[in-house]
Amino acid sequence: MPLYALGLNHSTARLEVREMVAFQMETLGAALRDLIGSPKVKEAAILSTCNRTEVYFHGLEPEPVSEWLESFHGIPKASLSPYLYTLPQDRAVSHAFRVASGLDSMVLGEPQILGQMKHAVRTAEAAGSLGLVLNRLFQRTFAVAKDVRTRTDIGTASISMAAAAVRLAERIFPSISGERVLLIGAGEMIELAATHFAARKPKSITVANRTLERGAQLAARFFADAITLNELPDRLAQFDIIVTSTASSLPILGKGLLERAIKSRRHSPMFIVDLAVPRDVEPEAADLDDVFLYSVDDLANIVKDNLHIRADAVREAEAMIAEQAASFLRWLEGRSVVPTIAALHSHHDQLRAIELERARRLLANGASAEHVLEQLARGLTNKFLHAPTRALNQAGEAERAELLALLHHVYHLPEEP
Repeated sequence: MPLYALGLNHSTARLEVREMVAFQMETLGAALRDLIGSPKVKEAAILSTCNRTEVYFHGLEPEPVSEWLESFHGIPKASLSPYLYTLPQDRAVSHAFRVASGLDSMVLGEPQILGQMKHAVRTAEAAGSLGLVLNRLFQRTFAVAKDVRTRTDIGTASISMAAAAVRLAERIFPSISGERVLLIGAGEMIELAATHFAARKPKSITVANRTLERGAQLAARFFADAITLNELPDRLAQFDIIVTSTASSLPILGKGLLERAIKSRRHSPMFIVDLAVPRDVEPEAADLDDVFLYSVDDLANIVKDNLHIRADAVREAEAMIAEQAASFLRWLEGRSVVPTIAALHSHHDQLRAIELERARRLLANGASAEHVLEQLARGLTNKFLHAPTRALNQAGEAERAELLALLHHVYHLPEEP
């Protein structure tokens, strides 16, 4: 079975398409078990982030996987095909290496993707969908990503989504130091946002999370307040800057809720960055006056400004990835001959056992050791040569020429005069 990578990302699909195929954490294990339930998929792992959904799998062919992706998310058949890429074995390997190294990210060199890929692998292991091939691929992937980050400058001055959010906010407000910041969620992205906004010393920071305990843990690190999501309707109007990134499958902030908040604020502007996929804020909220709503795709132009700075680092990283991908592919191609090698060993072991048993009988009947050894050697030689000799005798003219060339190569026979 070959190896494939199938999916879509920020380069091939708009946000509204990506959020249709985003996997919720609580359903990912069941999705993987459902996928490998197909006889055409032996191993699988799913990487689902705000910028991509990718299925890495060891299987017979990619079409059933794309159909499964649509079926699992209840999407009409063939509706994803304009946005999907299907990478065969050689390209799938280098693609995995590039993704983990941050070369395929919206934010070049961003480090979060490596942690997200490691989490995807742990989830696949727990679901029982990770076998020898994918396990070997991802272990090599993590090693390559580590080398790229330590031996090149690919991560130098990386502009994260959180940093880009701060830059956007500074275009709306004269100074963040006088604004009140609300962070919705308590994951890695919100933690980064808290770090960047706290550095600007805003008037206040509040963390809103589904569970107060986890939100309070993050808030304590930044001397911030913590509230639950249930308090948002009553508290939303108090905040000038909102950054949200949760795993909710439904919007947390609707247009109506924001409309009431703006009215309560006497149309003082609200700046909102929605980093979630699926989105936490209803897209229609962008139509409201005094609401400045930005999604992950809206930040792309800001973060891409830094690409030219690390052009040399990108070339170095690409060269390292190409070398490591070639090495892994050699191992993978070697795997294809393992069953034949095992069969050859088994076949010749059977021949050896037959001749060894014959030699023991001769010794038991009183034959000399020298005679038995001669018979054993002659018997093994005849049996080992029987199959190739018969194949030569039975082959047609064209096939015989191929077999002769092959036998000369395998046995290093001298060329005929």
